[in-house]
Order: sequence, then structure tokens, then C-alpha cells
Amino acid sequence: MQITSAIEAVSGIQAGDTVVIGGSGGGHAVPEALLEALEARFLAEGAPRDLTTVHPVGLGDKSTKGAHRLRHPGLLRRVVCGTVVDAPGIADAAARGEIELFCLPQGSLSQLMRESAARRPGLFTSVGVGTYVDPRLGGGSQGAPASDAPSAAITIDGQDLIHYAPVVAQVAFLRGTTADERGNVSMEGEAYFGEMLSMAQAVHNAGGSVVVQVARTVPAGSLPPKSVKVPHFLVDLVVVEPDQPVTYATPVSPAYAGQVRVPLDDLAPLPTGPRGLIARRAARELVAGAVCNLGSGISTGVSVAAAETGLIDEVVLTNEQGLVGGLPMSGLDAGAAVNYDAMLDQPYQFDFYDGGGLDIAFLSFAEVSSRGDVNISRFGGRIVGVGGFVNISESASTMVFSGTLTAGGLVTSWDRDAGRLTIVEEGRARRFVSEVEQICFNGALAAQRGQRVRFITERAVFEVRPGGLELVEVAPGIDVDRDVRPQLGFDLVVSPDLVLMDRALFDSSY
Repeated sequence: MQITSAIEAVSGIQAGDTVVIGGSGGGHAVPEALLEALEARFLAEGAPRDLTTVHPVGLGDKSTKGAHRLRHPGLLRRVVCGTVVDAPGIADAAARGEIELFCLPQGSLSQLMRESAARRPGLFTSVGVGTYVDPRLGGGSQGAPASDAPSAAITIDGQDLIHYAPVVAQVAFLRGTTADERGNVSMEGEAYFGEMLSMAQAVHNAGGSVVVQVARTVPAGSLPPKSVKVPHFLVDLVVVEPDQPVTYATPVSPAYAGQVRVPLDDLAPLPTGPRGLIARRAARELVAGAVCNLGSGISTGVSVAAAETGLIDEVVLTNEQGLVGGLPMSGLDAGAAVNYDAMLDQPYQFDFYDGGGLDIAFLSFAEVSSRGDVNISRFGGRIVGVGGFVNISESASTMVFSGTLTAGGLVTSWDRDAGRLTIVEEGRARRFVSEVEQICFNGALAAQRGQRVRFITERAVFEVRPGGLELVEVAPGIDVDRDVRPQLGFDLVVSPDLVLMDRALFDSSY
């Protein structure tokens, strides 16, 4: 192991290399100094060119950092990742056809790192069959056409599957907290473990170079052996970055590192209006003893809503990054959690998810069809990707999708005295449409799997029934023919057992 600078660490990367990058979302264990150095080298030298990057989770602050640094024309040939919502420059480059972009299920990519480490013949999975990541339906391609797709459609014993080819990478960019003088790396200060060990093993076994960014070094033998996440023989280079933040938005957080617990009273309250209302209504789907996943967007508010009612201690909230228990965070810190019981390596969390371990999952939606198909990956000319959405939505016994009925400028008001919701200004864009642009959740296949599926909005609740989507609840004061039916891109089916949403939800949210 050699300690070096970030600039020196990236100097050996060659044109056409494949680089696997650890980290999650808004800076959680992201080796930012290495990405910054790679960008600086390219801008100074015009090299390396035509790289392939592989990172299961989207990386960036939605502005200037993370994978966004690698957007410059010529630097990348291909990006394989879960999402690019955090890296707008990558999404824009793909939309212009400048790079190949494959947005694939976060869980499948995470598990693929482990398969690649063992030099097995890749990952074989049913996750994603019937969605846009299925090679039969496009294989997750979101950018320039590619002749050598990373996945293929196969059938084994009559079952349709997806085969992801193993990743053979020349370089790994990883991050830890502490490295000892031998190169053993611990992650005690991180908000996320990810698949750091699998990535290091995969690149080492392929003869590549493993580069780890850490905050500090300590003498050999001073790290508790059980704290070592990546052993020294897998580490080639260490870059010390003393001021690395726990996330882009939060410089220091012992709570995210699991070192302290925080009083629930210190948590930010739910927002007023539709977002808080929807989170509170979604939280009504929780049942004692349930193991749940909370996705991004409005769904992150379910944890705060559960804390408000005291139900937080009766359920197990998890996120796909590997946190078990506690309260998952929102905004740029989504993917972190506080007061959690355990932090798992990400592949193992997805093993549990894919195996049907989730009782309830809460996710957001961008588009919904009359069949209950959901799109979050590409809409309105915007490339987003799917993150862990496909793994989560296919495995949970109950799916709760949350979002406003229309998007872009929606304004509502609540008359507490009259107990009446009013749509003051309708959103400019429909979200319930005749056909979704890309299928990320297949409503028909969900029905075959026997999943219970609900869609919760600020004025109506829908459920997937044998005939498709059906209206089952409506807000007080809302007229179905005036406020719901005209905003749908399909014929509305109203349940004969239609009920009113509880007005107490609105009193608490407005």
C-alpha cells in the first residue's frame, strides 16, 4: 500500500479503462477527491478518454459534484449505474447521445459486484423482467446506442430472466474513514457501507488497482480487527482527505455514523400542504411488526409521520443502502439514517428484498397508467433512472406509491371549519396517463404476483384491482367528476365502496 495524492492516484488510468466507484447519492462514502482529480486531469491533459464507469447508486449533489464531474465530452464512453438524478451533466450528455447510459436496478448492480469478485459468470435474476430494464424491452439503455449491452435476456426452465455480464474493471475508487499503515481500511465514520469490499475484491482479482480515499491514517495494528472493511492486501493506493464530509449536505454527523442517537424531537417536521398530507396518509398503511422500505421523495416523510403517531417503535424501517431500523433521512441526505439498529453491506440488503422480505414498501411515482404501471425513469424529456425502485417494488407484499395527482404548480387549501379541500390551482402536467413512457413497475405482473398496490395522492387514493386502477378514497370536499376524472388520461373506475379520507389528516397537514 502506498499513500499518495489524488492527482497521482488517477495518473495511471488509461483510455478505455473501466472504473468502479463506491458511494451513494448525496456524498455518502463517495470518494469525491478522486472524482475531482480525474476531472482536473482530463481538463488539463485531455486524457484519459472513453472510460466506462460503474456505480450502483447515483452519485452527486444535483449540481456540481459526484459523477457530474465526469460529464466532459470525450472523458466517458459508457456509464452503468442505478440513477443519474444526482448528476445532471451525465443525464444531459446521455440525452444528447454523447455517451452510452444504462440505468439498471441498483440492487442488481450491487449484487453483480459480488458476483464479479468471485469471477462467477455474472448475475442471473428475474428482477426487472417486464420493465424497461428487461433486454426484451430496451435493457435500460438511456443514451447513445450500444453494440455490447451489459445484459441479455435468457430463459431457464421456462422462466424469463436477465443475465448481467460480470464487470471486469481496471480501477476502483473507494472511500473509508481510516487506513492503518499497512492499508487496512475501516468505515466507522461513514453513513453507508455499500459494496466497498466486493468492489475491492473484484478489481484486485482482475489485476486492477484499488484506490481508497480516507480521512486519516493510524499506526499499523491500531484498528480493531472487526472494524476493518477492506483488508490491506486488496488496497494499492490510499489518498488522505482530512476534511471529507459525511455527506455533501452534512459535514459531520456522528448520528449518521451510528455513533450517537438523536431525540426524535430534533427531527424536522413534515412540510405543510400536500406533501405532509400524503406522507401521513401513506403512514396509515403501516401495521405493527411490518418490515418496510422507504424510498425517496414524499415517501421519506413516512418515517416522520410514524414518529408523530408513536408507531415508529412498532415497525422496522429500512432503506436499500443497508440501514435497518431508525429513521431514514430525506433530501440530499436520503440514504442515510439516524437511530438505526444495523448497517448492512448493500448487496445483503437487496438479497433480503429480492427474497420477499419486505412487508410494505413506500415509493414515489412520476407517471401511472390505468393498469397500474409506474414510470419514474424517464419523463418529460428528463432522464432519471430507477435506483433501487425495481428491486423494491417487485418484492414487497404491499406497495404504496405516493405523489400528487398533477404536477407543476398545484396549489390546494383546506377549510378547517368546513372540513373541505379545495384545488386552488391545478398542476400543469398529468401524472395519471394512458401509457407511461417507460415501465418501471408492471401493474399486470404485480397482480399476477398477488401484490397489494395503492396510489396515494392529496385528493384521492387508488388501488390496483383485477380490472386495473380503481378509486377507493376521496378527500372531503373533492368532487370526483370535477376534481379527479378530468385529470386522468383514462376512464376512471370508481369503487362501489368509495370512502372519504380522514379529515384529521388534513387538519394536521394544513
